[in-house]
Amino acid sequence: MTSLAKFFIVFFLLFSVYGFSQIKIITSKADTITAKKTDKQPSNIIITAKPDTITYWKHKNVLGVDVSEIAFVNWSAGGTSAITGLVRGDLKYDYKDDYQVWSNELIIRYGLNKQEGIELRKTDDAFKINSTYGFRTNSTSNWYHSAKLNFNTQFTNGYKYPNTENPISKPFAPAYIFLGVGSEYIYKPANFNLYLSPLTLKSTMVLDQTLADSGAYGVKKAVYDADGNLISEGERSKTELGILITSNIEKEIFTNIVLKNRLILYTDYLHNFGNIDVDWQCFSYLKVNQYVKANVGFNLVYDEDIDVIKEENGVKINEGAKVQLKQVLGVGVEYAF
Repeated sequence: MTSLAKFFIVFFLLFSVYGFSQIKIITSKADTITAKKTDKQPSNIIITAKPDTITYWKHKNVLGVDVSEIAFVNWSAGGTSAITGLVRGDLKYDYKDDYQVWSNELIIRYGLNKQEGIELRKTDDAFKINSTYGFRTNSTSNWYHSAKLNFNTQFTNGYKYPNTENPISKPFAPAYIFLGVGSEYIYKPANFNLYLSPLTLKSTMVLDQTLADSGAYGVKKAVYDADGNLISEGERSKTELGILITSNIEKEIFTNIVLKNRLILYTDYLHNFGNIDVDWQCFSYLKVNQYVKANVGFNLVYDEDIDVIKEENGVKINEGAKVQLKQVLGVGVEYAF
């Protein structure tokens, strides 16, 4: 609500209270006649302020900082002092009228951990943009004809610690883009939506040539001759066409405990159709007070294009695609605006 709208509402309430205090209560016919004779002009005119132009935009922005720390001094049982910090943000801007919806979201996360005797390490890194436009011909229907755009990458290099010489990921290496059309079911009372797209283009970008040459994240790797001389560089992008299904729900399951669940499923038509890539995020937020909140949850990922590389005795072993799991537990300060 704009400041101008707030001013008009306050002005209207004050004027109404003043106006009602001046109105003479007429309880009989005689009073009515007297009032008509003595009143030379209307004295109790209520002026209603015109509302501002109706806005169909709504926004909800949340910024938070989570910190966890453990310290030991002469602790007989042993242990390593450590401190972990996470900065997170979720910015939403939504448009809705009788026939259209347009949802836009920016998600950022960046976390660091410092342990005694160990270098600073990254624990979380995400930069995501989600945008969905929907149109319906019936103002009472919950189904929309929709188009969706998702973009996902990271801020800084990622490493397989303790090796910090050779990054396994970089900004825009990888970066994922989903662009498609389909139908979306939106049920506002339960904060639930389900998006079904039979035609979605998925583009995987690996803009670092070293990672592209190694075939990271499913791109076509470089070709070398028998002597190790480069014949052709690795491709820095990969394009797929397939089916995308996403669902989101946000629900208060107990007093001051909110559950947010997001599931993304994708399968490619041409490459191993039926082999499903999964990105499942589930978090619970506990409100302590207006600014302090705790959160716990997990992020499960399976992508057949992401191989797990294990190193034993200096030899790298490709173990293929595996389920990836990240668990999060934090308490911190949160500001919503």
